[in-house]
Formats: sequence, structure tokens, C-alpha cells
Amino acid sequence: MPGKDYYQILGVNRSASEREIKQAYRKLARQYHPDVNPGDKSAEAKFKEINEAYEVLSDKEKRRKYDQFGEQWQHADEFARAGGQQSPFWEFRQGGGTRFHAADDTGSIFDELLGDFMGGARRRRPRRGQDLEYPVEITLEEAYHGTARTVSLQFKEPCSACRGSGRIQNMPCSVCQGTGVVPRIKRLEVRIPAGVDNGSRVRIAGQGAPGYGGGTSGDLYLLVSVKAHELFERKGDDLYAEVGVPLTVAVLGGELQVPTLNGKLALKIPPETQNGRIFRLKGQGMPHSGNMSRGDLFAKVKVVLPTKLSSKEKELFTQLSQLRSG
Repeated sequence: MPGKDYYQILGVNRSASEREIKQAYRKLARQYHPDVNPGDKSAEAKFKEINEAYEVLSDKEKRRKYDQFGEQWQHADEFARAGGQQSPFWEFRQGGGTRFHAADDTGSIFDELLGDFMGGARRRRPRRGQDLEYPVEITLEEAYHGTARTVSLQFKEPCSACRGSGRIQNMPCSVCQGTGVVPRIKRLEVRIPAGVDNGSRVRIAGQGAPGYGGGTSGDLYLLVSVKAHELFERKGDDLYAEVGVPLTVAVLGGELQVPTLNGKLALKIPPETQNGRIFRLKGQGMPHSGNMSRGDLFAKVKVVLPTKLSSKEKELFTQLSQLRSG
């Protein structure tokens, strides 16, 4: 059967840039994520394919090998070593047809050949588990205060029946069908720190896929996106907002309650404040990720004209107009 086409799975061209590959992955991951499609086995299978494709194409070295060797890119180095050394075991396997386990990226081809030839089992070197990525969407308030999420992770781990070798007593393992790995779903509560922004990557150490042969687990990376806010616009760690100021307060001066992400704050409006004037509220912006500093809040005045004037009010405005024109 033909191998998987990782470019086709992500819906990108073979010449796609790293950015295009990442954008395609995020879009598909959100569409087929198990939390969005509970109980849908086809979506679950598609989600696994998407993660598998992205794992390879997002890594420059893995992508180079995949472009050259296809789905068997994991064995590129072993191909090169075997071809260069003219190993008798390599020639023996070539005559009988070379066999690889697509999910097994940790063993050596010579270990497999020797194991098959001598009737023994392959020994596997310890190998770190793969890193996983998980898209998370949060509100601006959550980005300000920090928040938590429960995530559902899908990955493959070494089969315990055959200890990841794919074989038991020189026969394919019936549990993992000879692949050496089995699918696993893990639910995990994660903490998203204050100050994250669109595109932030939050690392959760040791919560990725488990390692092989006693190797350490990979890491989990949360890919953060922040929803647009109806009042505040974010630029870096600074926030920008329009503040409605009654005409009388703008003319005569006064005090105004300005909304922030941490409650309302009193702002003194001086007399004759012009429409469009900007006030800087120091330290009322977003927290800076990694330290205690904060950005600023810039409040832009939007003078609110009175409506439904009474006869007396109209008379007073008429008098004001006459005084100003005189």
C-alpha cells in the first residue's frame, strides 16, 4: 500500500513554509479535536494523522528526511549506514524484501536483522518521547489573571505487552499488531500563566508522549490564542480603550469611573477636556509574562453629547451659543 502523504493530510503544498504548515495544523487540530467531536472515531483517527504529519513537517531535519525517503524517513540514517558498509545482513534482507515498523523510530535496523536471523528479540535504546502541542483559546480576562484548563491528549506509547519491540517470541505482537505502540488518551489539568498573548507557547514539562526503552517523556506545549475583547484593544502589554465622557464633565471637569481588567478606577477629568484626548493609566495594562511588571492602559476620551433636551436645557444652550458668538 502507498505510504501516507503528510503534505496532503495537512492540505499544504510540498513547498509550504513553516508558517503555512503551522497555520494548517492549528486549523485542522481545532476542527478534528476529540473535545469538539466526542465519540466520533473518524475524527479521532483524523486528529491522530494530523498530529503525526505535523510532528514530521514542523521539524526541519525530519522534513528533509521525509522528502527524501517518504514514510520510512525514521530509518534514513540506517539506510545510509547500511548502504555504505555493504553489510551482509543488509544484503540478506534486501534479497528477502526489507521490512520496517513505521511506528518504531527508536531501534536500529541491524538490531532487527540480527534478532530475526538469530531468533532473538531486538534491544531498544532509551529514547525521549515526542513533544505534543495542544491549541487553547482563552479570554483577555483569563490572559490577565491567568487560568486553568483540562486538556485531552492523544498519543502513542510503547506497548507494555512487547515492551515496545513489536514482537513476542519472534512473532508480531497481537496487542499492538507489530507496531510496538498503542494509542492512549490522557486528561490533564494545566495552568496558563498571566500575561500570555496570541501565539504564546506554554511548556508543561514531562507531560508529552512517554519515552521508549526507559527514555524520558516529552513535553506538552499549549498553543495560546486570545479572543478579541469588546472594550479593550491589546498592543503588547498595553491596553487601549475609549471612555465615554459626558459633555458637562468634559467642559467643567470632574471625576469618572474608568473600567479596567481589575475593576473600575477613578480618573480625574480636567476642565475643557477635548474629544480624543488620551489619558495614560500607568500599570493598568497586561502583566508581563515572566516578571511582576505591567503595561499601561490608555483611555481615549469620547465626549457624549446630551439627547432629548428639555426646553430649559435648549434655552441654556441657546444662551451659551449667543455668549460664545458675541
